[in-house]
Amino acid sequence: MYDVRFARIAIVAICTALVWAIPARATPPDGALDRALADFGVIAPRVSMPAPGFSLAGLDGEQRSLSSNRGKIVLLHFWATWCPPCRKEMPLLHELEKEFAGQNFALMCVNVDRGNKAAVEKFIHGISQHFHTRLDPDGKVRNSYEVRALPTSYIIGRDGKIIGKIIGERDWAEAEASNLLKTLLGEVTKSPHINEK
Repeated sequence: MYDVRFARIAIVAICTALVWAIPARATPPDGALDRALADFGVIAPRVSMPAPGFSLAGLDGEQRSLSSNRGKIVLLHFWATWCPPCRKEMPLLHELEKEFAGQNFALMCVNVDRGNKAAVEKFIHGISQHFHTRLDPDGKVRNSYEVRALPTSYIIGRDGKIIGKIIGERDWAEAEASNLLKTLLGEVTKSPHINEK
């Protein structure tokens, strides 16, 4: 019984590694979207799979699900208060969220501190009373996205499928970040085959 379970876990781990190890597109990155993804260091999966669903509470206790953003480009960002690069990025992400407010874009920050809600609240409110984060104290959502390093971000398309993964710190104030989102928003606007549900 133990050997069978171990074998299943090993198979899942190998398959997951293969999904991220091989570039998503067989064609050269000659399109605007391919260039924008590459310029910002986004790792595209070999196969675009649906993002794992979840619902998490915020600092106010209100639950919010990933699926509530269906139809938007979602930047799903995992962070912690004890992570210096994460702390550096959060104000920049807040500015990015303001820049793309009113467009088909949603920022979902997921904090992975274990049971230190007060520290999270103090840090977030130091940025803005209007900036929000979801809390993942038991790490279930972090584990479902296989987050091994912080910060880690995922870009999720309007159809709910993963477009790419960003591991490590990025300068969200640089032109490449803005260009990436503008390109993604432009691409999805021009794609008639995307399910609008």
